[in-house]
Amino acid sequence: MQILVTNDDGVESPGIVNVAEALRELGDVVVVAPDGDRSAISHRVTFRDPVEIAPVRGRSVPTYSCSGTPADCVILGAYEACDDFPALLVSGINCGANLGDDINYSGTVAAAIEASIIGIPSIAVSLAIQWGNREIPFNWQLASDLTLRLVREWRTRLPQTSFLNLNVPNVLDATSLRGIRVTRQGRKRYEERLLREEDGARGAMFRISGRYDMRTAEIGTDLEAVREGYASVTPISIDRTDDSLLPLLRDELEATTPT
Repeated sequence: MQILVTNDDGVESPGIVNVAEALRELGDVVVVAPDGDRSAISHRVTFRDPVEIAPVRGRSVPTYSCSGTPADCVILGAYEACDDFPALLVSGINCGANLGDDINYSGTVAAAIEASIIGIPSIAVSLAIQWGNREIPFNWQLASDLTLRLVREWRTRLPQTSFLNLNVPNVLDATSLRGIRVTRQGRKRYEERLLREEDGARGAMFRISGRYDMRTAEIGTDLEAVREGYASVTPISIDRTDDSLLPLLRDELEATTPT
């Protein structure tokens, strides 16, 4: 099968190189990824400006660098770079977790959403790095192995409007992983969201940042699973309709006669 791979960390990220190499076991792999870091760019698609792709030499799979966003990469990969329409899109392996509310900002997740929109089964994959912990190297291989397992077992079983969001704790080896949990998306409410800085020449400046306490993660969520040392698999739907509100809105709005 034809497999398209992208990310939001950029074409030079070791995570994308590792997972692309691993996926060769399952089919013909093509990589189309941004030419630089596009983290937290969400689902931006480039409409007004042209987007370019250029081949990257020295890779084990056909690889292209793209001037656009992760969502752009999916579109160009599916309709230009791949010989056949892809049977699968893998986005990642992201350097850092995509959990809870962060999936709304993630370019990695946005690529999986774009693939679902145009009809490609997709999986977003992230390695939950513990920033500041220099003792454990980035275990791309463990994340790749779990990605292969999901592809084998679930590629043909996903609804057209859903994809899987996989987050893997960055543990030393597979024996340190406690297992896999199927989770729901958690809520990640940040504290100290806006930081103010004073600049003598320009006055006040602001940085959008934030701090999150993993101890507040609710049971059964992706955040709790990764906190406890499990890989988290969350099925995400691109249909954002709130079905619970439909009956109430219909009763109150459709029953009202305009005056």
